[in-house]
Amino acid sequence: MKPARVLTIAGSDSSGGAGIQADLKTITVLGGFGMSVITALTAQNTLGVQGIYEVTPDFVEKQFASVMTDVGVDAAKTGMLANAAVLRVVAENIRKYNIEKLVVDPVMVAKGGTLLIRGEFRKTLIRELIPLAFVVTPNIPEAEVLAEMHITSVTDMKKAARVIHAFCAKHVVVKGGHLSGDAVDVLYDGRHFHEFASERIGEEGIHGTGCTFSAAIATELAKGRGVLDAIADAKAFITEVIRHACHIGGGNKVINHHVSVK
Repeated sequence: MKPARVLTIAGSDSSGGAGIQADLKTITVLGGFGMSVITALTAQNTLGVQGIYEVTPDFVEKQFASVMTDVGVDAAKTGMLANAAVLRVVAENIRKYNIEKLVVDPVMVAKGGTLLIRGEFRKTLIRELIPLAFVVTPNIPEAEVLAEMHITSVTDMKKAARVIHAFCAKHVVVKGGHLSGDAVDVLYDGRHFHEFASERIGEEGIHGTGCTFSAAIATELAKGRGVLDAIADAKAFITEVIRHACHIGGGNKVINHHVSVK
């Protein structure tokens, strides 16, 4: 039996803790076959992002063509897209190849506050990519940028989810990891809210959580899971790998994807 085909469209993390590297680890340990369209190279480590080298839009398109005209995909996810031109090419190819199960992780701010988007990127994201999303997974800082509001509670998360859903995303998951107390994520499907809660494990920063969570959702969707089950499974997975996070450098901890391997 062939594994579910999952495409990650994101930036490369030279330290291996986030981005394409974290996505491919996640897809693999959850039983999928991972492929990639790399949108940017980063020089980064557990301490922060030291540099970004953006891949040209035409080469992003070539990577898409290579994957889609041969292997194809069952689901895809986006992460760091670096600039509006790349974002537009990504959106064009998602439409061209009719990728319906798309998880959009709107990477805007890296751990430590490094801004990864500039200028008109927000407007382009809202106009071009979010309407194609089956699931959008902003954390609280990202949801604040998208919804243009301050978030300090689960009630605020729900308000932001409504705003983002109005951009034509089918499902919005606002992640509550930046609040205190239990880690509560809020899903809004346009009619109902669903909360996914787990214990908070430690208070220090952990590298790669957003990438891993969105990749897990995409993998479960690719395997045929419904959206509620896919998010619940991804929530359980990210909680477990965070539980086993460790220091490999001098900054943020990294999650241990291998704990799920039996």
